[in-house]
Amino acid sequence: MAVTKVVMPKLSDAMETGKIIKWLKKEGDRIAGGDILAEVETDKADVEMEAFGAGVLRKILVPAGESAAIGALIGVIAEPGDDIAAVVASAPASAGSGTGAAAPKAVPSAVPAPRPAPVTPAPAPVAPAARPAAAVGAPAPVPAGIRQGSQGGRVKASPLAKKIAAQAGVDLRLIQGSGPGGRIIRRDVEAAGSGAGAAAAMPAAVRPAAVAGAEFEDVPLTQIRAAIARRMPLSKGPVPHFYVSSEVAMDRAWELREELNALEGQPKISVNDFVIRACALALLKHPGVNASLQGDAIRVYHRAHIGVAVALDEGLITPVLRDCHAKPLAQIAVEARDLVERARNRKLRAPELSGATFSISNLGMFDVAEFSAIINPPEGAILAVGSVRRVPVVEESGLGVGRRMMLTISCDHRVMDGAMGARFLQDVKRLLEEPLRLLV
Repeated sequence: MAVTKVVMPKLSDAMETGKIIKWLKKEGDRIAGGDILAEVETDKADVEMEAFGAGVLRKILVPAGESAAIGALIGVIAEPGDDIAAVVASAPASAGSGTGAAAPKAVPSAVPAPRPAPVTPAPAPVAPAARPAAAVGAPAPVPAGIRQGSQGGRVKASPLAKKIAAQAGVDLRLIQGSGPGGRIIRRDVEAAGSGAGAAAAMPAAVRPAAVAGAEFEDVPLTQIRAAIARRMPLSKGPVPHFYVSSEVAMDRAWELREELNALEGQPKISVNDFVIRACALALLKHPGVNASLQGDAIRVYHRAHIGVAVALDEGLITPVLRDCHAKPLAQIAVEARDLVERARNRKLRAPELSGATFSISNLGMFDVAEFSAIINPPEGAILAVGSVRRVPVVEESGLGVGRRMMLTISCDHRVMDGAMGARFLQDVKRLLEEPLRLLV
């Protein structure tokens, strides 16, 4: 039987690497086609990885907790008698580490990398009564008992010591140097910063105050945030955005929603469900908005696959609700709620991570009145939805109170022009203001 290579699959458009969360099979287990081999963390979700061959899981090359590039060999499936030595040997040397890249060069032992010193604020100034008179611009006096690593008023310190002292807020004039000729070196600054050296010798009046906590913390990028960091410059920079906004009267839609949600046995409808349905119908009427740039051609889609932006603690993802044009409002409500819940639990399936032809980003639940969203390539447009607000409105009968919502569409000017985006937004507004048409 042929040997089956298990490679890191491409599970989303933006995915470049995947992290093995855990292997659900171990070496020696019998595998059938379609079995779930492992859970993989992508830039958008935790996805189950299927086996595409049958046999025995002979070798795991990337252990749980490590990452691999798309297409990298992470395991081998074969029968017990099959020779897999050549396949394993063909894997990159870094496959076991899961990085897909060469290991970083070691720092020579003769020049150790500097350790970050604990942050210590500058020493408190001496009380004016204890300070001798000095001319303006003269260097501050140094307390008695503190030797300076200086010569002729200039502090003698190595460049590395000066850098660490500047980062840690340590005054070099208060440090006794232990290097040649009293020169201040790295370990002197570190000792002063930790309070084990010069701080212990300082008079009480000039000792630095204790630090309650670290001044800052470097948090590694999550897979989602790393993908956002890579992709957003590819959107906002190269893609020429233009924006069209319109205010929608949501009074009738709000009343219809309350009536539908009062019915027993019916799924709960959200404002976003109305927006999804309205956009899907409008995209069929304006296919030029349901389009993307593909090299020297514009690809126009005949089905409305709508990406629904979901905010997570670690970043924003946009799972895809497919064929919205062909689904009634109630079905959209059920599927959208399920999609959002699984996105928040990182349980999306691979087909739900890519393939959107248009996206919607709704920040209304955060009391955001209006905003502009960034297009998610290769899509040609995205709609930003604000909150439904009760505001004063001018009507034929006079001044009243109404429910209003701002919509802003961001368009790729290479794909469509302003009039096209405006006509699309006009129809979305009309559908929301005449919501019974969304029930057809």
